[in-house]
Parts: sequence; structure tokens; C-alpha cells
Amino acid sequence: MIEKRIRVVLVDDHPLVLDGINARLEGEPTLEVVGMANDGKQALSMAAELKPDVVLMDISMPVMNGFEAAERFHQELPDVKVLILSMHDDREYIVKLIKCGAAGYVLKDVSSSELISAIETVYRGGTYFSSGASQTLFSQFDQERNAQPDVVQEALTGREKDVLKLVAEGNSNKEIARALDISVRTVETHRQNIKQKLDIHTAAGLTRYAIENALVD
Repeated sequence: MIEKRIRVVLVDDHPLVLDGINARLEGEPTLEVVGMANDGKQALSMAAELKPDVVLMDISMPVMNGFEAAERFHQELPDVKVLILSMHDDREYIVKLIKCGAAGYVLKDVSSSELISAIETVYRGGTYFSSGASQTLFSQFDQERNAQPDVVQEALTGREKDVLKLVAEGNSNKEIARALDISVRTVETHRQNIKQKLDIHTAAGLTRYAIENALVD
């Protein structure tokens, strides 16, 4: 349960789209839209002043696009979670944005309830991919896994890689425990061990590592 309203900045270069997203989120008790920007540069300036929890951002924008903005947020305002809201279901876009620091990727055809769930998930420190984005992202890794050296075989145990895979797919500790038939406490222990071995301490960072090393089906 969210204990305080999540402060959100919306970023899109189309005013009608901004108004539409704002209308979809308006009245939601867990969220508060504190600002709306038309490009990445304006969003960075606005976020530095307003200190939002989550930035919900498009990719194709003038002045500064979503790729550069996500990277700048990751470098300059790391406490602000970036959630991409886009019409593009291109896998290269999704992978690049994750590497730039985005915590999630949602297609614009999702329902209002799923959009709200995505915002709440990344606010808590998780990652979120809408079903369309997940299908695009995780459908082509078998071939890449076979083509790449297994650089994590010695670093992680088999169970740790199972946990990391499920983390990268956006599952909660409870969902991972259910999928692997282990306790939540055991999942937490595995996650802590993974973080220490890889020296990566955020869910978004673990997701990027899993993608870069083809650990995801």
C-alpha cells in the first residue's frame, strides 16, 4: 500500500496527449500530477525544482528525446524513477532505454489501471513492462544467449540466476517465491546475494544486467 501520494511529472510534446494522460490519472488517490513538460530538457529542469517521485515520459520529443533524458535523469537525478510511456513496441528502443536507466516501459494502449500499477511499481523500486512491451523484449533472447559467452556462470548459482531472471521480468518477491516454490525470505536472501556478487543494488540495474547478459527467456 502506498503511504503517500506519488508525485508524478508527465512529459510529452503533444499537449492533447498530456491532457489525456492527466485526465486518466486525475482523481487517483495514490497519485498527484505535479507538472507537465513538453521535452526532456524541460522535464529535467522541472524535476530538479519539483522533486517528483516518478517521471512518465514519451520517447520522440524535440530538444531532448527520451533516450537522452532517461540517461540524464539516471546521472543527475537518480532518485527519480523514469517510466517510459510510448506507442513504439520496438525491442531496440526498449533495451536501449533500460540501459539508459529507465525503470519500466509501458505502451500507450494500456488501461488506466495498468498505467497506475506501473507507476506504483517503479515508485517502490521495481521494474514494470506492459504485456506488449514484455512480449517484444523477451521473445528473441534464445538466439542471443547461444551467440554470447556465459559471463555469469561462475558468478551466480543456478537458483540465483532463476531469481534474477524473474526479477528482470518484473516479478515481486511473492511472485518469485510462488514461481520457484520457495519462501519469500529465501527469495530476499537470494536477491541480497545477487546484489553483493554483482555489486548492483537496484531492481533496474539488475534488469539491465540480465538483459545485457541474455539471462531472460
